[in-house]
Amino acid sequence: MTAAFTFPGQGSQAVGMGKALADAFPAARAVFDEVDAALGEKLTAIIWDGPAETLQLTQNAQPALMAVSIATLRVLEAEAGFSVGRDAAFVAGHSLGEYSALAAAGSLTISDTARLLRTRGLAMQKAVPVGAGAMAALLGLDYEAAIAVADEAAQGQVCQAANDNGGGQVVVSGDKAAVDRAVEIAKTKGAKRAMLLPVSAPFHCKLMQPAADAMAEALSKVTIKAPAAPLVSNVLASAITDPDEIRRRLVEQVTGTVRWRESVAYMAGQGVTRFFEIGAGKVLTGLVKRIADGAVGVAVGGPNDIAAAKDALAAAKQG
Repeated sequence: MTAAFTFPGQGSQAVGMGKALADAFPAARAVFDEVDAALGEKLTAIIWDGPAETLQLTQNAQPALMAVSIATLRVLEAEAGFSVGRDAAFVAGHSLGEYSALAAAGSLTISDTARLLRTRGLAMQKAVPVGAGAMAALLGLDYEAAIAVADEAAQGQVCQAANDNGGGQVVVSGDKAAVDRAVEIAKTKGAKRAMLLPVSAPFHCKLMQPAADAMAEALSKVTIKAPAAPLVSNVLASAITDPDEIRRRLVEQVTGTVRWRESVAYMAGQGVTRFFEIGAGKVLTGLVKRIADGAVGVAVGGPNDIAAAKDALAAAKQG
């Protein structure tokens, strides 16, 4: 198997995402109905009709993106013959996308995943008062250089690498003043660009510990099964299958670095040549091209993508 199924994270959301799939395919509509039922509200109304400001709220964006990813996968299964257990060498997801990956692989039920992501989004937003934290993208610095910038900027506060996305794109997260310092320091260290991100909380840093505690409690109450394909963990950048370890790494992920560059490189090193990004947007597909020479990224998010995905999967099976 030379294919990996990957699932996008926050920032890929857009009003209207998944609607064309739900209108065209009952398998997709069933996923959205299941998520609505699990949350006890019409999240689909927000996904498809907005407003964008409401969809972008972390507690909405996270289950919404998962719903679109799993709806897309269900269509790929029904219409293009996709099977996670048979066709995926690995599953992986960027931050919240790790939950989508686990739902895709049958490790978590869709309903449990929706509720976990609602809890995760609320807990991450609540962990730090609005305005007290920040995140910034440092472009054009490698990971080690970005770590050095974050360390220099901390000055007794929190400033750490949140996302190592690859292609010279590292996101730092922490106390607002420290992240502001990181932006200025990065510019003196050769960064092409350094800019604050329009986010509502400093994700994936030590300030998120209250959210990690909340997720430890929430995850302790759900059943996690061994995934149909190994999960490449955000915090390890290597594959795991043990349910207890998956639970533990999901808690660590809240405060830890999303090691996406290393995760893609790991999968490529294991022979993966095609990375299917299943769900909204094309962010991960763009990153694959920067990280893994010769690898093909295939973004699947709408009805028009299904036939091309089927062809790409056939090519992957041929090696």
